[in-house]
Amino acid sequence: MHALPQDHTGVRIARLRRERHLTQQGLADLSGVPYNTLTKIEQGKYAATPHAIACLARAMRVEVSTIIGQPYKAELRADELDVLIAPIREALDVYDLGVDPDISARPLRNLLEDSESLCAAVRAGEIKRAASDVAGLIEEATTAAHQHGSSDGWLILSSLYRTSYDVATKLGYADLAQLSLARLDWASQRAGSAVFGGAYQYFRALTYLREGKFRTGQRLVDLGLRTISQAEPSRERDVVTGQLHLGGSVMAGRAHNESQAMDHLAEADTIAARTGESPRVLWMAFGETNVRVHRVSVLAELDKYDKAVAAADNLLIPADWPKSRTSHHWAEVARAQMWTGKLDASFASLLKARKTAPQQAKYHPMVRETYASLEAAHRRLPDTFLSYGSWLASQV
Repeated sequence: MHALPQDHTGVRIARLRRERHLTQQGLADLSGVPYNTLTKIEQGKYAATPHAIACLARAMRVEVSTIIGQPYKAELRADELDVLIAPIREALDVYDLGVDPDISARPLRNLLEDSESLCAAVRAGEIKRAASDVAGLIEEATTAAHQHGSSDGWLILSSLYRTSYDVATKLGYADLAQLSLARLDWASQRAGSAVFGGAYQYFRALTYLREGKFRTGQRLVDLGLRTISQAEPSRERDVVTGQLHLGGSVMAGRAHNESQAMDHLAEADTIAARTGESPRVLWMAFGETNVRVHRVSVLAELDKYDKAVAAADNLLIPADWPKSRTSHHWAEVARAQMWTGKLDASFASLLKARKTAPQQAKYHPMVRETYASLEAAHRRLPDTFLSYGSWLASQV
């Protein structure tokens, strides 16, 4: 008996294909996804890779989110997260209305502390807390920024817009994530910050990465690198530059451009040797650990799953590393292990992803797809396997 709903990615692909009157061979030819791979994806035996999903979405002219099924509205409703989205939209909508006479904004130092606290909450995997608090803080910081008209005020507002982007991304609201980024750009321009300008292009590139539009995403990475080069030399500039290269490495990996991916990784590695571990600089978790984690990710994106698993086996994640990033790493490791036939190890990695950041793991498409593929493998797995699926699909 399936613990997850039957409407998994493979089922959705098959339904969309039939709606477009395409045979499996026809869709394989249009998308470039091998016929045997497509049939196994539709059956749920293979977890669709981000590269395959992007190719299939492009061939059928649909959004990636239509294929992966995000946001998971029933589960969000059960966890009382859906009701937090409307207030965030409303807070983002008052950006240009000036000072709200009904809001008494606290001093900037207090708002800075709260904005940093929300960044820390997201990195700790506390999505519900961040989603609950960010709307009210955006409204207060909007009034404060207009009152003071200072760079510090606009930077605080930029940080809060970045948190709303993080929340929207993790819960699967792509349109809200894009709106948050538009506001971040607006505020960072008023702050006159080339560093935040480069960071904006990085986050913007990631939206195209998730949508499978790798060429545009790579152009945005290049634009971000040009933007950040205009900032004064600083550790912050190095961190954003390094993170842009890491984003570019995954972008190139998903596009199956190995040489470009490795070039980006090499640049990031050089910068990380200079900055050291910098997890709290703009909360990007940049450093040597992140470079090694991205190497695992890139190898998996290049379909070199055996090498990705080997790289992960030799990687030690520091105990104080951001839980959200650690959980994402375990999700990627689980996918690579599943593709190499290491099913027990794959499920063990899914358990680590859940234990590290449960709120994030529950809404992570890669976690769900890997679980569904393990289930379809019909291998005897521990009793905890079905309970894991029940947790993913819990609606009560």
